[in-house]
Amino acid sequence: MVEVAPIVTGLPARADAVVIGSGFAGCAAAVRLAERGSRVVVVEEAPRLGGRATSFVDRDSGERVDNGQHALFGCYRDTYELLGTLGMAERAPLQPSLSVTMADDTGRTATLTCPPLPAPWHLIAGVLRWSALGVADRLAVMKLRRFLRDVQTHGAAGMAAAVPPALTVNAWLRANGQTDRLCEWLWGPLAIAALNQSPDVAAAAPFVRVLGELFAPDRQASAIGLPAVPLDDLFANPTRTFLEARGGAVVTRASARVTCDGSSVTGVRIGDAFVSAPVVISAVAWHAFGRLFGDTAPVALRDVLDHAAQMPSSPIVTVNLWLDDADELPGAFIGLVGGPMHWIFAKSQLFGGPVEHLSVVASGAVELLRQENAEVTAAAHAQMSRAVPALRRSRIRRAVVVREPRATFSLAPDAPARPATRTGLTGFFLAGDWTDTGLPGTIEGAVQSGFTAAAAAASP
Repeated sequence: MVEVAPIVTGLPARADAVVIGSGFAGCAAAVRLAERGSRVVVVEEAPRLGGRATSFVDRDSGERVDNGQHALFGCYRDTYELLGTLGMAERAPLQPSLSVTMADDTGRTATLTCPPLPAPWHLIAGVLRWSALGVADRLAVMKLRRFLRDVQTHGAAGMAAAVPPALTVNAWLRANGQTDRLCEWLWGPLAIAALNQSPDVAAAAPFVRVLGELFAPDRQASAIGLPAVPLDDLFANPTRTFLEARGGAVVTRASARVTCDGSSVTGVRIGDAFVSAPVVISAVAWHAFGRLFGDTAPVALRDVLDHAAQMPSSPIVTVNLWLDDADELPGAFIGLVGGPMHWIFAKSQLFGGPVEHLSVVASGAVELLRQENAEVTAAAHAQMSRAVPALRRSRIRRAVVVREPRATFSLAPDAPARPATRTGLTGFFLAGDWTDTGLPGTIEGAVQSGFTAAAAAASP
C-alpha cells in the first residue's frame, strides 16, 4: 500500500525556522525565536498541540481532561518566564511556601508546612515539626545541612555532577543518613514524582539536582503551582496565538521529514508541502526522533539516533474519577504513602468548581500499565478510600484511565547518553526534556531545552 501524504495548506514556502513538536520544549523554542523577530512554523503530528502535556474532551461528561497532572515549582524559572510571555503565569499560581499533605493507608494525614525562613532553614524547620515523623527521623534531615549549604556555594548542577553515575537515589539517601520513614514520607514521594521512576532504580545525580534546585536557592523555590486551566489552555493554545500574531504558522495532524544537502538542513517536508528553512529544531520525544529522517538519516546524527532508539521509557497511569461526594478531600491535592498510587488532585476544585472530578496519579507505573481499566480503577479507589476514609461513602459515577507508556525517559544509571543541543548537522538543533539538561524529564527541563535550542539557533 502506498502512503499518501496529507494535504497541508496555508504554510509559507520559506520560514526563518521550523520547530517540530509542540510540547513545552517546542513551544518554548518557537516563542523565544518569535520574540526575536523570526518567522516560525510549528509542526505537530498529533491532532492537538501540547505533546505529552495536553488535554482532551471526555465524551460522556463533556469536560476537558488533562492527559496527566503536571505540577510546577517555584524553581521552574524558565517555565514561569515562558508562561509570563504568554500572559498565563497567573493561571498556575504558586504557594507562598511549600505545603503538602500526605496520607497513608491507615488514614493518618500529616501536613508538611515550611515556615517563612531563609532557605534551607525553611525545609529543616518544617521537617522538625512535621507530625508524620519521629524524633530520629526529624534529626536525620539535619544530616543534609552540609549538602544544602554546599549547593548554595557550588550550585545544584555542580553538586549533581559530583555524584557517582552508578549511584541510585536510595543508595545516596542511605549514604546521607536518611531514615526509612523519612524516605517513605518525604524523599521517596519527591523522587518518584520528579524522576517518574523508583528510587531503587533511578540514578541519584538528577535527584540531587532536583533537591538543590528546590531547597537551596530561596524559600519559594520549593513552592508548588498547579494549573487552574486545562494544559492546552495553559501554554499550547496561547503559543499558537502568540506565533500567528507574529507572522508564524502552526499545523497539526501533519508528519514532518527533515531534508538536508548532506551537511546542512534545507527545510522540512510537511505532508505534501515543503517549507525551506535554514534552522530546524527537533522538539519531539526520543521515541519519535528516528521518524524525522525516514530512511535517509544523515551520518552526522547516527549516534543521536542510536541512543534515542535504545533509550528506555517509564510510564505514568492516571485514573480520573467522577464521584458523587468528594468534598472531604483535605485540600486541592494530597500525597499517598504506600500503595501503587502516589497523588490525588481535585481537578474540579483546581478549575474553580465543586469537588467532583479527582485525578489519581501513579508514577513509574510499570505494573499498573499491564492491568485492565476496571482493575486499575478499583485499586485507585480502594487506596484513596483508605487514605481519606471519608471518601469511602463516595460512589464512582465515571472513570477514565489514561496511560502514558512513554511518559518520560528512564533515568537508570545504564541508560544511553542524552544528546547535546547542537548536532553535527548544520542548522539542526535538538530540544526536549530528554536532551542533556541535567534535569529529569520535567516541564522545566523541557522549557530550558527549548530556550537553549533557540539561543543556539540564533548564534550558530
